[in-house]
Amino acid sequence: MKHTPIHAAPPDRPFTEIEFCAWVAQALPSDRLEYHRGFLVLDTFPLFSRLDDKARDALRKLADRSFHAAEQGLVHLVQERVGPDCFAYIAVARPKPKSAIISLSALLLEEEAA
Repeated sequence: MKHTPIHAAPPDRPFTEIEFCAWVAQALPSDRLEYHRGFLVLDTFPLFSRLDDKARDALRKLADRSFHAAEQGLVHLVQERVGPDCFAYIAVARPKPKSAIISLSALLLEEEAA
């Protein structure tokens, strides 16, 4: 099995929801993207997170978008433990639907308009 390298967020800032959508639209099957490193449930919870409100909200949107992409069959979501209470959250691209009429970006962002 060919190992596909992991693409990750730049070290100086977190990955954004828009960057995630762009990656999903361009990713080839089995491409991997580390979209967060930490403990997602705690990092998005106000009482436990070390993030400010704006960063926590952006992370919550990214987490919601990644879950939505998985529900649409565009990615598999996996976690890899990297240390105590620290995980790499990874999206693995699935083959694109051949019968898709609308763009993947529109598919991922359709719930925003609703």
